[in-house]
Amino acid sequence: MKIKSILLIGCALFFLFACQRNKSQKDENVFLPLTDTIEEEKETVIIDSSLSFEEAISGTKAPQSIINELILFDVLYLSTDGKLHQGQILTNKKIEPDIRQIFDFMLENNFAVEKAIPIVHYNWSDSLSMDDNNTYSFCYRNISYSKHARGMAIDINPRFNPLRWKKINRPNQPKDAVLDTTVNGALHPEHVVVKEFKRLGFRWGHTFSKYYDDHHFEKR
Repeated sequence: MKIKSILLIGCALFFLFACQRNKSQKDENVFLPLTDTIEEEKETVIIDSSLSFEEAISGTKAPQSIINELILFDVLYLSTDGKLHQGQILTNKKIEPDIRQIFDFMLENNFAVEKAIPIVHYNWSDSLSMDDNNTYSFCYRNISYSKHARGMAIDINPRFNPLRWKKINRPNQPKDAVLDTTVNGALHPEHVVVKEFKRLGFRWGHTFSKYYDDHHFEKR
């Protein structure tokens, strides 16, 4: 009788241990794929820029008073390769919330941004940045005519949205760039991205008197 009781107790303990082990394995199977999925999503983001603030302003001729107005932050966007990219925007703190919102809006609407890299990458050359279809904000120059000098403007896909002269025959900027509104990343007056910029209080360069500066949005 005692032997039978001992065997029953042993069987019960073995069954309980097996159940607990099985439950543990099931729990692990539930959580592991979720973790793996998150890691896979992180790995799919292509990093276009990962500068520190000091690196992003290195070599600028801007006075310290303007540098103090700037902020550098990461942005996500659908690039022209159809993949998710992460870049950076160096801009004025006053319009940081707007720029973040614009990038979220562009991503939600599958609007392509080829790249977003602080212009220090192009040795502070606006022309080189534009020619590379780079989206950027701050670039110090003559503050009397350029909102970029304080980071109060942003250029979106300059090669897709070239500057075109209205009354005189001059080449588009960047050189050889042609507007094709069927391209994802190109803008036109009825585009949802243009409307979102306007809703946030930005002036679009398309309305300038001398030329259509379709990649340019600025705020006073």
